[in-house]
Amino acid sequence: MRTLSPTLARRLAITRQHLAGPRATPDADGIFEVVRDLGCLQLDPISAVARSHRLVLWSRVGNYDPDHLDTLLWKERKLFEYWAHQASIVLTEDYPVHHLMMRTYASGTSESAQAGKFYQWLKDNAGLRRHILAELRRNGPLPSRVFQDKSEADWHSTGWTAGRNVSQMLDYLWIKGQIMVAGRSGLQKLWDLSERCLPDWTPREKLIEREVVYRAAQKSLRALGVAVPRHIQRHYIRGRYPQLQDALQRLAADGCIEEVAVEGLPGPWYIHTDVLPLIEQLSNGAWAPRTTLLSPFDNLIYDRARTQLLFNFDFTMEIYVPPAKRQYGYYVLPILYGDRLIGRLDPKLDRARGVLTINAVYAEPDAPTTRTTARAVAQAIQALALFLGAKDIAYNRRRVPAAWKRDLLA
Repeated sequence: MRTLSPTLARRLAITRQHLAGPRATPDADGIFEVVRDLGCLQLDPISAVARSHRLVLWSRVGNYDPDHLDTLLWKERKLFEYWAHQASIVLTEDYPVHHLMMRTYASGTSESAQAGKFYQWLKDNAGLRRHILAELRRNGPLPSRVFQDKSEADWHSTGWTAGRNVSQMLDYLWIKGQIMVAGRSGLQKLWDLSERCLPDWTPREKLIEREVVYRAAQKSLRALGVAVPRHIQRHYIRGRYPQLQDALQRLAADGCIEEVAVEGLPGPWYIHTDVLPLIEQLSNGAWAPRTTLLSPFDNLIYDRARTQLLFNFDFTMEIYVPPAKRQYGYYVLPILYGDRLIGRLDPKLDRARGVLTINAVYAEPDAPTTRTTARAVAQAIQALALFLGAKDIAYNRRRVPAAWKRDLLA
């Protein structure tokens, strides 16, 4: 059995995540290459800096025109929005993997009390469902605000969805695969029937659960570089890997994966055989690191336990933490420096003034203090400002690491 050092394990993960090595081209082809390898891009409405999926791509391809992503989504339809580990952008070529959830979601087989309430709500509001589908058939694509609330029973929730019957029904129809996001106007989704959104070349095979897990586990493992089963479970189609151990045994028997050890870390760890050549390349000096900033929802770090294990980096979102209790800030971007996470940035984009405000820069206790490191971090922040179209960067001079201050404020 191969034994990898923790450093090599990190470098495999970072390289497979397109965060080291040659950059993909900053055009539609390069963006598609990145999304294909990652499997999904998480969507999130917060835009304190930029929408998360756009930051994830910027970290990998550099400065690019967002129209290239829109082309892939709304013109070529190589990508579409669906539920992966969260609401995400996924690949149309992976449609059979996602179609299993469409076929089985809210199928009435669950016996939980919460599921029972949901099934009853759907039954009571069949008229609302028919209304939405009829309106889309006649007039789609349409934003959610045009649909009348023809519900017979309110949606009850302790969260923000309480009483939002139209939104809840749209989400149900979306996860069932009957409707899709056909386009966007700003943050506003435009809904239409899936049959009018999916291209003719969409693969339509109906995979059984066993085959979905077999395929998805490979997608997840390739993207992760090297992983234990719980990492695979939390990646790509998180939580939808029943009988994963059986799938891993099949994959090993078929020669698709190998078990490896990572020195000092509990296993078992697995690597996809497609990734094995990368071990030799990285071991023979092919490591080509970068310094960049990561979205808080970045694919490299959204499994917080894995991030702690591989990078010794404790990262928690503080968006919903009261301001007075935040340790680092509202929308914090980790700083990737080679194969280490060495700090974090608390930024805010003032779009009206064209200013990227840096509320604070934090260095990890063991972060390098060299001028080379400081310059690399400064250049990453400057590159972010360029991508955002900011004309200036304004630092809070009192909240910058002393060792980096000279170069950051230059």
